[in-house]
Amino acid sequence: MLSEIRQPGLQHQVKRHNLIVASYDVVRNDIDFFRNIKFNYCILDEGHVIKNGKTKLSKAVKQLTANYRIILSGTPIQNNVLELWSLFDFLMPGFLGTERQFAARYGKPILASRDARSSSREQEAGVLAMDALHRQVLPFLLRRMKEDVLQDLPPKIIQDYYCNLSPLQVQLYEDFAKSRAKCDVDETVSSAALSEETEKPKLKATGHVFQALQYLRKLCNHPALVLTPQHPEFKSTTEKLAVQNSSLHDIQHAPKLSALKQLLLDCGLGNGSTSESGTESVVAQHRILIFCQLKSMLDIVEYDLLKPHLPSVTYLRLDGSIPPGQRHSIVSRFNNDPSIDVLLLTTHVGGLGLNLTGADTVVFVEHDWNPMRDLQAMDRAHRIGQKRVVNVYRLITRGTLEEKIMGLQKFKMNIANTVISQENSSLQSMGTDQLLDLFTLDKDGKAEKADTSTSGKASIKSILENLSDLWDQEQYDSEYSLENFMQSLK
Repeated sequence: MLSEIRQPGLQHQVKRHNLIVASYDVVRNDIDFFRNIKFNYCILDEGHVIKNGKTKLSKAVKQLTANYRIILSGTPIQNNVLELWSLFDFLMPGFLGTERQFAARYGKPILASRDARSSSREQEAGVLAMDALHRQVLPFLLRRMKEDVLQDLPPKIIQDYYCNLSPLQVQLYEDFAKSRAKCDVDETVSSAALSEETEKPKLKATGHVFQALQYLRKLCNHPALVLTPQHPEFKSTTEKLAVQNSSLHDIQHAPKLSALKQLLLDCGLGNGSTSESGTESVVAQHRILIFCQLKSMLDIVEYDLLKPHLPSVTYLRLDGSIPPGQRHSIVSRFNNDPSIDVLLLTTHVGGLGLNLTGADTVVFVEHDWNPMRDLQAMDRAHRIGQKRVVNVYRLITRGTLEEKIMGLQKFKMNIANTVISQENSSLQSMGTDQLLDLFTLDKDGKAEKADTSTSGKASIKSILENLSDLWDQEQYDSEYSLENFMQSLK
């Protein structure tokens, strides 16, 4: 197993072994060494990491020489069919043509058919392209669902737990709708729709759209995430709350925290439950994984909910601040110590590769535009070794951007299943008006009803093509500082 190939003498030793296990970073950094080795088999675990053919990692991996190539992945398509081209470009270079040829034959017709304004001919061309791609790649895909190979694995039950925005959140949402920032978003999205036939706008050019999405996403979670000292309404709001003997950190202003508290109580945590003998129970009936996208939201769950309101709940925490070398010990401790009730995790750190079968309940406080990431995260508990039914709860603020994110998740799952499953399915689409609708607040509950009819839709607009990594906190910290965006809320 290689963690660093540049150590003296290590390269010479490699050639004396039959099996090399290396991380993707090692292969990327030392491709000049690896490209000179003739492998019999080259196997990529979690091979969807090369879904973007333009990254240095993808280019390096595709330089490896092997008689046979295999990709292992639970999520070969996460956002669009172009990702499949990159995977096959490693497996069978040229099988799907060049990237440009693939885009012309499959990508463009499928994208065009997703436009609400597309003609019947475009709709038909999109369905035919999807069917042709499905037939071409299916002989080379071996898909095994859990229910096919794990007959004794207990079921996984996913439930959506809806919350209504607090009055403070509603006020901030409405202030955004009246702000200059909302006008900028409207102009950008509308202009993108008009120029859609030309080159896709660059990420930088639509920066304030991403900032607006980031702002609303944080607002749905907790008003304290957006109501910072830089916010134009910070002073007046905090003064108003002080008069009411309240503060931003009261859970009454964040319905997700109230909902999470109730879920924990329903699971027998934090209520001082006693056993039949009258003594306090040491081990709770359920153990819980709580996932957040942002470390700052994880801080709020810990310091605004668990410590002040549920002090008897025992918990561990796993996020980016934990050194990689210490993460395994935290996972092991949680799995082996049933007296620990909760494990707090960020999806980025705890959502992939960990075995957390010690838990039987999973709660998502936040959600990813990429449905595969949430599926990977919930399967930390629902995997081999799990003996109990796994309940998954997704906290969703009704009528907001968040409910529309869930609709986009369903659309992307639809696309992925159409290509890689034995069964085909229909395509659905969303136009410019529906894209702009992401930024509006539905007060009449219509959004909830849309869950069964139109929420499985997504836009062909180039802006949404970049949303797969929207919730990467580091990207926003470096690319789109919200401090300047706050000024446009006036």
